[in-house]
Amino acid sequence: MTSTGVTDEAEDSGPGGYAAARLRLLTEGARSGPPRRRALAELTDGWLAGLFGAATEEHTGISLVAVGGYGRGALSPRSDLDLLLLHDGRDDKAVAALADRLWYPVWDLGIDLDHSVRTPQQARKTAGQDLKVHLGLLDARHLAGDLGLTASLRTAVLADWRNQAPKRLPELRDLCAERAERQGELQFLLEPDLKEARGGLRDATALRAVAASWLADAPREGLAEARRRLLDVRDALHLATGRATDRLALQEQDQVAAELGLLDADALLRQVYEAARVISYAGDVTWREVGRVLRSRSVRPRLRAMMNGRNGGKPVAERSPLAEGVVEQDGEAVLARTARPERDPVLPLRAAAAAAQAGLPLSRHAVRRLAATARPLPTPWPAEAREQLVTLLGSGRPTVQVWEALEAEGLVTRLLPDWERVRCRPQRNAVHLWTVDRHLIETAVRAAGFTRRVHRPDLLLIAALLHDIGKGWPGDHSVAGETIARDVAARIGFDGADTAVLATLVRHHLLLVETATRRDLDDPATVRAVAQAVGTEHTLELLHALTEADALATGPAAWSSWRGSLVADLVKRVSGVLAGEPQPEAETAAPTAEQERLAVEAFRTGGPVLALRAQTEPPADSAPAPSSPSSPSFPSSPSSPSSPSSADGPEPLGVELLIAVPDQAGVLPAVAGVLAMHRLTVRTAELRSVPLPDGVEGSVLLLDWRVAAQYGSLPQAARLRADLVRALDGTLDIAARLAERDAAHPRRRGVEPPPPRVTVAPAASRLATVIEVRAQDAPGLLFRLGRALEAAGVRVRSAHVSTLGANAVDAFYVTRGEGTPLPGDEAASVARGLEESLRT
Repeated sequence: MTSTGVTDEAEDSGPGGYAAARLRLLTEGARSGPPRRRALAELTDGWLAGLFGAATEEHTGISLVAVGGYGRGALSPRSDLDLLLLHDGRDDKAVAALADRLWYPVWDLGIDLDHSVRTPQQARKTAGQDLKVHLGLLDARHLAGDLGLTASLRTAVLADWRNQAPKRLPELRDLCAERAERQGELQFLLEPDLKEARGGLRDATALRAVAASWLADAPREGLAEARRRLLDVRDALHLATGRATDRLALQEQDQVAAELGLLDADALLRQVYEAARVISYAGDVTWREVGRVLRSRSVRPRLRAMMNGRNGGKPVAERSPLAEGVVEQDGEAVLARTARPERDPVLPLRAAAAAAQAGLPLSRHAVRRLAATARPLPTPWPAEAREQLVTLLGSGRPTVQVWEALEAEGLVTRLLPDWERVRCRPQRNAVHLWTVDRHLIETAVRAAGFTRRVHRPDLLLIAALLHDIGKGWPGDHSVAGETIARDVAARIGFDGADTAVLATLVRHHLLLVETATRRDLDDPATVRAVAQAVGTEHTLELLHALTEADALATGPAAWSSWRGSLVADLVKRVSGVLAGEPQPEAETAAPTAEQERLAVEAFRTGGPVLALRAQTEPPADSAPAPSSPSSPSFPSSPSSPSSPSSADGPEPLGVELLIAVPDQAGVLPAVAGVLAMHRLTVRTAELRSVPLPDGVEGSVLLLDWRVAAQYGSLPQAARLRADLVRALDGTLDIAARLAERDAAHPRRRGVEPPPPRVTVAPAASRLATVIEVRAQDAPGLLFRLGRALEAAGVRVRSAHVSTLGANAVDAFYVTRGEGTPLPGDEAASVARGLEESLRT
């Protein structure tokens, strides 16, 4: 049966011999990939055939058949065995006894088994009722017994499949779509399921089933290699974990990469994503073809003849023009019969733009012909090529499928060679939904909705396409991206002035959101620094739209109406500076009437006063707007204990928490600790000193925070105030309470996060030192930071807290006790102390 000696040993020695031979096969380093999978299948074939021969002397009317993955003749180290005991309807007791003698040795070795016992008629009936059973039988392979019985079943099952294809293929398509909705897309997931996710091994099997129907066929180029790659990764995963798993978890990726001889986990994911992309694209093309064939079959020949007769005997026109050299046919954009790609270098972009504008997929045959024959574009590009690229990017959601078609045949990297470094590049950040290349296209899709807001839509769309292009290079991706953007802009034909704007947009695409969420916007130095970096109002307008498009394309955690309102506020202030409007030198805005009222009451009572205001958030893609002053507020002073509740309406996404406290030490860690005790997540935080009205001596600290409950509803404000009073007077040991809770409910071990980093932001403010903290978000983090700052003897003038997924990025404006910025060496010492406190 095989040239390897292990099969003979397995047959001679029974289960023990098979187990030893199997172990030796899986641990020897000489064989891996397809040869090992084939050898393992052959070894298992021989063992099972031996079990069958020892269990029965019958050679007619009964057979052992491998189905499903095992039927395809390739086994991964921990794959289960899909077996069918096929019989001609003989005595049930004899068949049951034979089945026991086959199944129990498999179970005794701890191998998972999917088994069934059926007659050919029962097998066909079950297949007709259960699509998954039918798919498994398409790969039926004879192992032992009556070969004629197995062959007749296989012939009948294939005939049934082909006869029932018009009914079963739509059912299979729906099954694939439902699984994709449930499992996600393999080519974008950080912890993908290699089998179940879209573009995984199940989809590859579905494409084999479509081909077996003879109704349509999948694109074959690269498909077998993509499936092989995923199987190789699954083999390595099985060996690394010792388990039958298809989930490529983060903590196993480095070991799997090493098993495959790859550089690191990123190289592993990139290979997985490339394979998944091939399978996903093949699926898209195949299911479109299936739909086209089924639609054409549904139109009766007589009806077609009648329609042709109404047109004077001429056939109904099947093609309609879309652009020069591009027509629509059967729901796809295809090349016109007169198209000459070898003479028309702009045709690939023109065809792509026409398809996207019409909301049509670009025919695979058209893309392949363009890739094979189209002339390269000259440098710089002609104006038409640049305009067609802008048109493609500005087409909105249809851009994605057209871009994927160009990617599948290598046309994108031919047009933009720098694209290769970001293609299929993973982003190990839970905030990001996409790989780098797909994120760039998603940003262009979002930016297409903002083209009416800017004076130069073309620059916005090109900047969206290029803003993260530097992530394929070492160092700061914004700096590297600026250089690449200059080169690409010149290559595609932008003049010097436009190239400079694009370079600025790419270099500073994070400037607005980082400044708005991590800096004090009332500090004139903050606004002047942004104005100096941006340069002109037109560039600011483009950068504002790019910022929102980038955040919306990143994922839901990257954008909110609150972030949008902060960015809009910053843009308004910077626009005033660029327009030459006089800027106030006062660093702190005047308190509102409500803030002043809370400050006076805090001073009068000598204790903290709280006010809660619900902040319901509109959809992320709606225009950002600051919270309305008329929103309902819920004050909590000694005389008014109340709190918002979900009974008042929809549960708020966040709640504004205003706290006024007489100026004293320890306010920041006390408030942060109390909120952590009550399982409140701090989304943003600002802290500043508010002077009291004229005639009243002293000052009050005002904390303006956005918080949300981790679980359930918000606690009563009166409880928050009571705990805060105790925390400030020292009768509540917050650190001990948080430690007790962590000990009672230890967090699960997961992937080791990168170490925290604390830096001093140079020249960020004239009146304070800005210390930036980047760390893994965790309950009590802000409490630990506040306590460390208190221990360092610095005064926190304001704090700006921002959380992106699992990452906290906080900025603290600190001064010495007398209100002056820290000297350089002292600031560095404070930063080191904060970092050490987070590492312990």
